[in-house]
Amino acid sequence: MTNADSTPKISVQDLRKSFGRKRVLDGVDIDCATGESLVVIGGSGVGKSVLIKCILGLLQPEAGSIRIDGEQTVGLGRAERERLMQKFGMLFQGGALFDSLSVWENVAFGLIQGRGMERRAAREIALAKLASVGLGLEVAQLRPAELSGGMQKRVALARAIAAEPEVIFFDEPTTGLDPIMADVINDLIIKCVRELGATAVSITHDLVSARKIADRIAMLFAGRIVWHGPTAEIDRSGNPFVDQFINGRAEGPIQMEIRAA
Repeated sequence: MTNADSTPKISVQDLRKSFGRKRVLDGVDIDCATGESLVVIGGSGVGKSVLIKCILGLLQPEAGSIRIDGEQTVGLGRAERERLMQKFGMLFQGGALFDSLSVWENVAFGLIQGRGMERRAAREIALAKLASVGLGLEVAQLRPAELSGGMQKRVALARAIAAEPEVIFFDEPTTGLDPIMADVINDLIIKCVRELGATAVSITHDLVSARKIADRIAMLFAGRIVWHGPTAEIDRSGNPFVDQFINGRAEGPIQMEIRAA
């Protein structure tokens, strides 16, 4: 899934972001090559979603650099930001589908509202993308509330790829799914990313998913990337944080704050 392009598709350097006195990102450094599938792992609340929101421009960091195709994106104006967003697709953790819209309208939303595409043309693309994630014409007219959790996730994936983005972000793509449906979603992510030739950045604490969809895995802890490497090397990382996390041990350098009763 990777190529030898010397300029990273995404390059994050010394990224820092705080909320009040809480420093969430404390000097994050990570690159993602064009066509690569990078998965960022870490426990709940370590800043994985904050990292993605900074890359997307939804949050402004206090310091650091975020480059997309070599272009500095921190501090971009609105017009430049909108141009940059054309490169991105996003699968949100909860799906984030619009209850008031039909399935096909959800998939076509960015095409119609963001790109001004005519509804009939957008509907044709939406139907094709729904088919690519295994959903037929009978689903297109339904409302999200009429779908199972797994089907909603597939609709959200179809929406993420509708505009054929260069970069797709996946926020906890298998959360709330049973193991079989989670594996279906993982397979669809791999298929869709490969067919588009897209770069993928995913965040998850699901190690089964991470091992399956990632070319490379990075672990975020205490505001920094404490390890990164090829997926095949994670079991022999030699890193105590990674070792504790992937083995699910309570004892280790990662200490959970547990309030006494």
